[in-house]
Amino acid sequence: MRKSLIALAFAASPALAEEVVDGPGPNLVIEVAGAANGQIVIDMADHVAPNHVAQMVALAKSGAYDGVVFHRVIDGFMAQTGDVSNGKTGGDLSMAGTGGSDLLDLKAEFSDLAFARGVVGMARAASPDSANSQFFIMFDQGDFLNGQYTVVGKVISGMEVVDAIQRGEPPETPDVMTKVTVQE
Repeated sequence: MRKSLIALAFAASPALAEEVVDGPGPNLVIEVAGAANGQIVIDMADHVAPNHVAQMVALAKSGAYDGVVFHRVIDGFMAQTGDVSNGKTGGDLSMAGTGGSDLLDLKAEFSDLAFARGVVGMARAASPDSANSQFFIMFDQGDFLNGQYTVVGKVISGMEVVDAIQRGEPPETPDVMTKVTVQE
């Protein structure tokens, strides 16, 4: 059942569908509150980017992603979140998007998977080996990112929640990941 569900969810991106069906990873379950309310489920591609997925899973299991805002949301492009050091609600969000976590930055795990609608990638600085905790979810096709950023998974449920996330850089009232858990 899981493989057929994933195959349907990845139909828009055949290359990613094939990769994930061959080795589905754990799911990241994100509860979102704000303009968008609901749940986003991301099937993590641990066979494509094992180090990135392991770091994201560790951060989720530790509760580091809980309370982190979507700090950069560009209509027709993507919604970015995951700044566990500077992006927590209740604090000064003026530096959101400039931090990471206490864990080490990761060496790039680029693949030939396309950045299509619903694909999740790791944000990074200028260095390809600077991804840490921040990630983004694609609203639309972003071929110019292909081979330049690490693909870590794809939304398999809750794309309507992603679509409802408040736009802005930063959004006036950012949506927040209230709770992020892992389904193995």
